[in-house]
Amino acid sequence: MRYSMGGRRAFLAGSTALILSAALPRPALAVTAGQAQGLVDKLVGEINRVIGSGRSEAAMIRDFEGIFQRYADLPTIAAYALGVDGRRASASQKKAFTAAFTSYISRKYGKRFREFIGGRIEVNGAKPSRNAFEVSTTAYLRGEAPFEILFFVGQKSGKFFNMYIEGVNMLLTERTEIGSMLDRRRGDLDAMIADLARAG
Repeated sequence: MRYSMGGRRAFLAGSTALILSAALPRPALAVTAGQAQGLVDKLVGEINRVIGSGRSEAAMIRDFEGIFQRYADLPTIAAYALGVDGRRASASQKKAFTAAFTSYISRKYGKRFREFIGGRIEVNGAKPSRNAFEVSTTAYLRGEAPFEILFFVGQKSGKFFNMYIEGVNMLLTERTEIGSMLDRRRGDLDAMIADLARAG
């Protein structure tokens, strides 16, 4: 099948609402609002512990990778980031992409949270959001005005599958980034996966 960069751009320009609806887990009652907030309480507690640890950058990034692996629904995030290109990927390519993406996103957002050294994150509360729960937190950084971080916890998975940092949507950001990486490689999934393993 001929790879179309134009088709990709048209797809990415579609309705944000429809994209987010597709990303949400199936309805389920396995997790309550209180449990979703409890998950984020634990997640934020671990983030605060790491940013206050005084450890080296490499050690902190390893800690953040572990946090993402424990609390994030990484297979769902990876599948969403790959998007329609997942339909043409082989089973081995999907497996390789998920592994590379897991390490990449953990490094990338681990570095972002490392910028919070000297600050803290506080959990405000949780509320239903379509088929998930939206858990609001506030980041307090030295020398900056407080800002909001939202975590979206799947009712079925009990893990977070999206977050907004200062209004920036992680799912949409990573889908766009993976799409750009594929464009640069003219649709070569294997080359993009190799690039992803080195990114972040």
